Amino acid sequence: MAGVIVVVLFGLVALGLPVAAVLVILAITLDQFYSFFPILPAMGEMIWGGSTNFALIAVPLFILTGELLLGSGIAQDMFGAIDKWVRRVPGGLLHTNIASSALFSATSGSSVASAATIGTVAIPQMKAGGYHPPLFLGSIAAGGTLGILIPPSINMIIYGVLAEVSIGRLYLAGLIPGILLALLFSLAIFVLCSVRPQWGGRREARSSWRERFAALPAMLPPLVLFLLMVGSIYVGWATPTEAAALGFLGALAMTALRGRLSWALLMTAFERTMKTTCMVMLIVIAALLVNFVMVSIGLSGQIRSFVAGLDVEPLAVMLIIIAIYLVLGCFMETLSLMIATTPIVVPIIVALGYDPIWFGVLFMVLIEAALITPPIGVNLFVVQSVRGNGPFHEVTIGAVPFLAMMLVLMALLLAFPQLATWLPSAIRG
Repeated sequence: MAGVIVVVLFGLVALGLPVAAVLVILAITLDQFYSFFPILPAMGEMIWGGSTNFALIAVPLFILTGELLLGSGIAQDMFGAIDKWVRRVPGGLLHTNIASSALFSATSGSSVASAATIGTVAIPQMKAGGYHPPLFLGSIAAGGTLGILIPPSINMIIYGVLAEVSIGRLYLAGLIPGILLALLFSLAIFVLCSVRPQWGGRREARSSWRERFAALPAMLPPLVLFLLMVGSIYVGWATPTEAAALGFLGALAMTALRGRLSWALLMTAFERTMKTTCMVMLIVIAALLVNFVMVSIGLSGQIRSFVAGLDVEPLAVMLIIIAIYLVLGCFMETLSLMIATTPIVVPIIVALGYDPIWFGVLFMVLIEAALITPPIGVNLFVVQSVRGNGPFHEVTIGAVPFLAMMLVLMALLLAFPQLATWLPSAIRG
């Protein structure tokens, strides 16, 4: 059965079929050849139940919040404010790219939205500032990936639904590693620009303390939204779905206060949100269908029993899983990779004795790595698209130092799992 899954899954993906269609075909194939009782009659009820999961309502709300922040100009103002604080550090605007991506990620929950937004604001300043194009573009592509790890994260919601774990605890677990990864990115920039000062662009005039403090209000809207959404979850006032609704209302109010709220802006934001949500949800529902069939025919239990019976160190199996994901990330779109493999891998992780919450954080870092590894690295194409012209290999080469920092974070999570598990335990018990 496992062999059939691998052949059908990757064979159909290689043929270029839509991922949702591939997953449905896989579910029907398993049902027809391996089920001892008819499963298809129950699929309608399963699909309905899965698609009405309350937690999934947060997905379009987070996407819509990010669209409002972009359309209202809040993201652009935030970028300029951060730049005044870090422009004199070796690397200058590169650090602004990372810090802005981290702050925007804390409100949008989307890596693609973060990369596109920060890229739109920052790339026009690349040539004017004399920055090294590969490193500059790589910092935008890598910074955008923080939208997966720093809560609130759309990918964490989907993982939580598929793995049947608490989304609130996932958010708590991802906070410290997310901040740590942003710091590792800045560390890489600092070291590279200290060794090669010309990569850091022309040194800008230092902003006065008066200018820096005058720019602080522009950073308040994203911070307020972050506290409103994530803070309400942490203190137990709201579920992730309710927090997403609060974030949308907050972004709507801020847009109105800035005088940018209009029917044209709302219609554009709604249209983009609907397109993205439909794509995500179709794949999620198809993945839930595969998960349902695998459990029904006993495959998930067999995989769990097989792994538990292996005479191999759990760490060795985990390193093999990480290596497989790093390779698959080069050839599969990240959302498809996560949804197609979570039902298979999570039972193995549990059988090895690992915490599925901890693995969820490690999994997000692996998905981040897939976003900046060619040939399917989505963020690389997003940045190149925003750039408009120039060789694509510059974006790819520039992402390499940040990919190395992701590997460092993976090693730290393996060596010190408390980086992900301490905060959920301390707050929730």
